[in-house]
Amino acid sequence: MAATVVRYLRSVGSPTSAAPEPETVEALPRPDLRAVGEDERAPVSAAEFRAVLGNFASGITVITAPPGEGEDGPAGFACQSFASLSLDPPLVTFMVARTSTTWPRIARAGVFCVNILGAEQGGLCRSFAVSGADKFAGVAHRPAPVTGSPQLDAVPAWIDCRIHAVHTGGDHLIVVGRVEAMGAAGEGEPLLFHKGRFGRFTD
Repeated sequence: MAATVVRYLRSVGSPTSAAPEPETVEALPRPDLRAVGEDERAPVSAAEFRAVLGNFASGITVITAPPGEGEDGPAGFACQSFASLSLDPPLVTFMVARTSTTWPRIARAGVFCVNILGAEQGGLCRSFAVSGADKFAGVAHRPAPVTGSPQLDAVPAWIDCRIHAVHTGGDHLIVVGRVEAMGAAGEGEPLLFHKGRFGRFTD
């Protein structure tokens, strides 16, 4: 597991099995999520930010990780903020809210699988977008070949990764993964997200 992940987990008080904690170390307070001071006005409103950025169409993925020690099942969440980052070495990146309850589980695992969703998998996306439910109920999956992270059945493509680095980006974290294995079915259209709705390519 990347050292930055361990430092992050210590900063929010989350346990990790990657390295034993010294007995005298106490968890630091959770980082302040605000990037703008209380006496400053944000340059744009949150509503305007969402409305303008909603014009950028993106694909949708489900990020998964295997269960950690003492956990009942695997972790996963729907993620729109995903991109390729580097060819040499092969790196990808996704962004996750610092308030996410799923992220600490992925961080503890130190690995993840990116499942790229197809045009007919809007329901699967909704299943992984909820909080507090068993997201994997009725979802067929198998262990990804290197990390063992859940590789969802019938997705057009998947990318098996180890956490390479984690950076702070305002109220989100920028997670960089080093690609260990990947595969694609080579057919089917992607599930698109645009202006708050699912979409697909049309002729």
